[in-house]
Amino acid sequence: MPSTTVIGGGLAGLACAATLAHNGESVRVLEKNEAVGGRMSVVEADGFVFDKGPSWYWMPDVFERFFSQFDASVSDFYDLQQLETAFRVYWGEQDYTDVPSDANAFRELFESLEAGSAKKLDDFMDTAKQQYAIGVQDVVYRPSLSISEYLSPSLIFKMFKYNAFGNFRKAVHSTVKNERLRAILEFPVLFLGATPERTPALYSMMCYGGLYLGTWYPKQGMYAVVEALKTLCAQGGVEMHTGAPVHEVEVSQNKVKSVQAGGRTFESDVFVGAADYRHVESLLPERQRQFTESYWKSKTYAPSCLLFYIGVSKRLSGLQHHNLFFDHQFDQHAREIYDAPAWPQKPLFYVCAPSVTDDTVAPEGHENLFVLMPLATSVQDTNEQREKYYDILMRRLEKLTGQSIREHVVYKKSYCIEDFKNDYNAAYGNAYGLANTLRQTAVLRPPLRSKKLSNLYFAGQLTVPGPGVPPALISGTIAAHEIQKHLRSRP
Repeated sequence: MPSTTVIGGGLAGLACAATLAHNGESVRVLEKNEAVGGRMSVVEADGFVFDKGPSWYWMPDVFERFFSQFDASVSDFYDLQQLETAFRVYWGEQDYTDVPSDANAFRELFESLEAGSAKKLDDFMDTAKQQYAIGVQDVVYRPSLSISEYLSPSLIFKMFKYNAFGNFRKAVHSTVKNERLRAILEFPVLFLGATPERTPALYSMMCYGGLYLGTWYPKQGMYAVVEALKTLCAQGGVEMHTGAPVHEVEVSQNKVKSVQAGGRTFESDVFVGAADYRHVESLLPERQRQFTESYWKSKTYAPSCLLFYIGVSKRLSGLQHHNLFFDHQFDQHAREIYDAPAWPQKPLFYVCAPSVTDDTVAPEGHENLFVLMPLATSVQDTNEQREKYYDILMRRLEKLTGQSIREHVVYKKSYCIEDFKNDYNAAYGNAYGLANTLRQTAVLRPPLRSKKLSNLYFAGQLTVPGPGVPPALISGTIAAHEIQKHLRSRP
């Protein structure tokens, strides 16, 4: 009998399973879908390979740190290249800024748009670098089971010295006056789940982690990371079950005894809820749940999104690998996500064109497009709305890049709130998890160890450290280390 059963084969679940197996534990993974990877899976059709969810590879040091625990490195599993242009920002028709991935070139860009801003950028990024060190070295790898973990005088001193509790937008606006430069600096926090003015200054670390450590791409797409984790799991002898949604949990004497999945009963010493935290808790007897439905409704969630996977039968001009369309003001769109939820009137959107970099993700002479529009979780998701916004976004894309696209579309698939619910049991259809607000950070997030069941742990974007690909790897790793302590403490 495996010592640990991981419920959910997304990135956090696979990271947890691989880490435990590498350290000698017997592990199984139960995944409801037909393939592991969770949000980081793929859509394959007509010769196109679309990354289904995450498309940005930032914070490369976190990936290296993860693989180093297996005495390996990223290069042992996939080819990683740094993009020369991190992303292109469209401000209007044929009016764009290419943001370089190199830190020195990034600094030169700022100086070219606002005289004297390079020195102020240096100061901003010096602070962001220190905040990154605080975040990565002192905060995100802690299990956050007790506030005492954060009461170190040196940590508290650094948090105040580097303005971790300040206001992110104020930090940006005091650095540059140019509105385009402000938008570029604010972009890395847009999907954390709050507007820039409500985001703690600590998350300036994202600017350093994304804008100064470079934007990268794993050859053949982001699923290469999942393939690496699958390899590690296989090397460790992890027992993998796909098409096995857990539908019942048996509890005895304040412990999870077994789970029912795919018509079978699975027992273990320890269980890990690496699927949606709220969903896993809903499978428990009510008295064994830590949180009520009113608790989950009271939380602040990061956005959902409307996605389109689009295959085009010609090569396109005017696109880099990553492209942001900021031809409207973000503040209005943000209000329609966070303050007064509604389908946006003038949405900002993002287009990933990986075929610009990688010819394996589309047939020859074709283009692979991943189009994303942030969206409030509470709006009604209908096919009519999806098609309406497909037309809005594609018209804008054609106008801003100066070319026809829709008449050359040979493949199209949409993905939105109801799909996140159906595929991942995502709380209220969120795409990214709980927002990284000050009141939902560290010990203020749902804990990775159940307070009611002694052998139930959690990993993923609703627990520590938060949403995103690097945090998912970290979450699975932390959970694995805590489980090892638990297993070693057995009589």
